[in-house]
Amino acid sequence: MNIERIIKIILAGLLFLCLLEMPYGFYQLVRMVALIGFIMLAYQSYNKGYVNMSILYLGLAILFQPVIKIYLGREIWNVVDLIVGGYLVVSLYI
Repeated sequence: MNIERIIKIILAGLLFLCLLEMPYGFYQLVRMVALIGFIMLAYQSYNKGYVNMSILYLGLAILFQPVIKIYLGREIWNVVDLIVGGYLVVSLYI
């Protein structure tokens, strides 16, 4: 199993866990892990020649980064987590 698949599985799992009631520290951990994971995915996509995918992953890294938080509200974040997590799972099979 390559590192890209492992990153996608970990990120999808964490994003789906965000749909549950978790302590605030968990969400901060998810933001940090997501930032690192999406940057790694962007780098790998760029090296493979998938520039559009690398831009998407960089955008997700910016969205989830923990420094300048983007406040969307719990309901919207749940939708974002569900969509991004679902995309990561589907991308494992495409």
